[in-house]
Amino acid sequence: MLNLSIVLTENAQRFPQRTAVISDDRKLTYGQLETITNRLANSLTRLGLHQGQKMLIMLPNIPEFVIAYYGILKPGGVVVPINVLYKAREIEFLLEDSEAIGLIACTEFLSEALEAYRNVPTCKHLIVVDFPRPMPAVDDVGVHRLDDLIETGSPEFEIVATGADDTAVIGYTSGTTGKPKGAELSHFNLFYQCRVLPELIDEPRQTDEVRMAVLPLFHSFGQSCVMNTVLAMGSTMTLMARFDPTKAMEMIDRDRVTHFAAVPTMYLTMLNHPERANYDLGTLRMCGSGGAPLPLETLETWARHYEPTIREGYGLTETSPTATWSQGPVEPKFGSCGKAIWGCQIKVVDDEGNTLPPGKEGEVLIRGVNVMKGYYKQPEATAQILKNGWFYSGDIGKLDEEGYLYIVGRKKDMILRGGFNIYPREIEELLYEHPAVAEAAVVGVKHEELGEEVKAVVYLKPGCSATENEIQAYCKERIAAFKYPRIVQIRDTPLPKGPSAKILKRELIDEHERARNATTH
Repeated sequence: MLNLSIVLTENAQRFPQRTAVISDDRKLTYGQLETITNRLANSLTRLGLHQGQKMLIMLPNIPEFVIAYYGILKPGGVVVPINVLYKAREIEFLLEDSEAIGLIACTEFLSEALEAYRNVPTCKHLIVVDFPRPMPAVDDVGVHRLDDLIETGSPEFEIVATGADDTAVIGYTSGTTGKPKGAELSHFNLFYQCRVLPELIDEPRQTDEVRMAVLPLFHSFGQSCVMNTVLAMGSTMTLMARFDPTKAMEMIDRDRVTHFAAVPTMYLTMLNHPERANYDLGTLRMCGSGGAPLPLETLETWARHYEPTIREGYGLTETSPTATWSQGPVEPKFGSCGKAIWGCQIKVVDDEGNTLPPGKEGEVLIRGVNVMKGYYKQPEATAQILKNGWFYSGDIGKLDEEGYLYIVGRKKDMILRGGFNIYPREIEELLYEHPAVAEAAVVGVKHEELGEEVKAVVYLKPGCSATENEIQAYCKERIAAFKYPRIVQIRDTPLPKGPSAKILKRELIDEHERARNATTH
């Protein structure tokens, strides 16, 4: 038997009065969190959630995310965390693909969640969190307030004995086909991560640890490396609903934060903040970065002002997520995302699958107990990416003589915008639905703060008209805010193509760079 929720239950027994979660002026102890999740687990069971059934969580970093996550796990349910920025059509796909029986969302995103709920008959329950305002009147059958379910549930619950290899979480990751794929992460995948990650930091365990959850908990980075790790360690987590550099520094100062994990753009905006000197960040003992390469200038500037060196890691949703980490006590190597963590192996191969020597670039392969079971209901996609026990990451990298990994590019057709993976195919399919669009291509172009920005290049059908602003607004209404193209270009001529009639995206990127350089010189 192994149910990930046992990490909360054990620490609630050991430290019932210790603060588990801080959310501004709201605090929950381990004992309180255990009781609340027990109450929700009982109510969800009463609503029909049984072992192996799925429920979507569409919540920002608020205590209710933690409550919902562990309240679903305790009865043996499967958590499907999704981005709060998703629109109804995206939510509908995930409800149908995951076969979820319920969706938990807050009032801030209720309109999109409610539309999706109404369009998917197999989703039997919509559970609403009163954030940031009370739930409005909704007449639909199967709609509940989370607080009502907590209030009516029994405070005692016997955790369902799931197996170590049973699925605990399905993390959806965008795919090159345009449709997200659900990576099945087992109870052991996630239990392993939250037990191993604390051991990679070369410092004595202390009872005053406060870890800041500024990374979205619906993303595997924040969920596994912060939330689950905090609760497994019995330390404290302070939650930030959405990132703001001023608020982040206020919280570090106020809550005496000791551990901070973020993506590079977050460090950059904090360092560039005009009032940064007004906040005391001296309590920080460990800073971690992932999701995108950390620029040297950011690393050096941070080191001039603050003591803990920013350490980098690498991983994917499919690897639960951490695969490598810049482990102490040695100083990290700049440009490297560290060495393989305990229980995980890394190798680099050429296109024929031959292992390459140190210094040679090739595809990064990962093997270990952190690797997912596979993609939910997609055996062919699983077979393409899991071969002979190795996970083919699609990232291009190299290892040095000491085993440090350096990521140098991507084999996949993917845009990395501010730490979020965006696959052009999904946006291109949406663009082709527009009645005026004849041809469309979506590419990633360089951006100083975000790393890459999304650009759409379109050619209109003869006799049709549309402006660049109209094309952008069309996308903005239908897909998540982090995905829609911030740059739209309408061409007078068809898009450039190769001999096989494939659109030459590299040429579009080069054209953009030439135009950009011409305006800056």
